[in-house]
Amino acid sequence: MDELVVNAPSQDDRNLAMIAHLLGIISSFLGALIIWLIKKDESPFVAQEAKEALNFQITLFIAHVIAGALIFVVIGLLLVPLVWVVNIVFSIMGAMSASKGQGYRYPFAIRLIN
Repeated sequence: MDELVVNAPSQDDRNLAMIAHLLGIISSFLGALIIWLIKKDESPFVAQEAKEALNFQITLFIAHVIAGALIFVVIGLLLVPLVWVVNIVFSIMGAMSASKGQGYRYPFAIRLIN
């Protein structure tokens, strides 16, 4: 019985991927961008996860700008904290998945970086 053996990411790769997801909570897209730029040619797993986190953080940045503009129409007062909570929840979910060596795909993100 032939089985396809896939190389599991190393512990360092899993940690970097996890950090790429978690840095979005405190640094928006900057942390994921730096990790992606540094590791994109060295580790396919880290590159993929950092790219996914980067796309999600760019999407959230756009959502924050729109929600901030809508504060003048009052709906933004509800949207700003909602976007913040969504960022925390999905970033933690991505980090937990990356720490297990599994890829994570955010349920909604504009895929600007391919």
